Amino acid sequence: MIVIVQILNTILQVFTWVILIHVLLSWFLPPDHSIRFSLSRVVEPFLKPIRDLIPPLGMFDFSPVILLILLQLLQQLIVRILL
Repeated sequence: MIVIVQILNTILQVFTWVILIHVLLSWFLPPDHSIRFSLSRVVEPFLKPIRDLIPPLGMFDFSPVILLILLQLLQQLIVRILL
């Protein structure tokens, strides 16, 4: 059971880093850059439902922050349930 928790935790941590990198690169790279495009294909399907509920406020898009909070809650929930 501990191995399952570790695997799930690692997957969620990697996804957290992918989101953070996606956000940082969105400040510096154009949307058509290959790395940014690839990360967008991974991250955007998870951000879109959040954006549908809470649209960006002017230039500020809080959907990545909300997704990161949800991922942290999910990690804690998995650890509590499976351990």
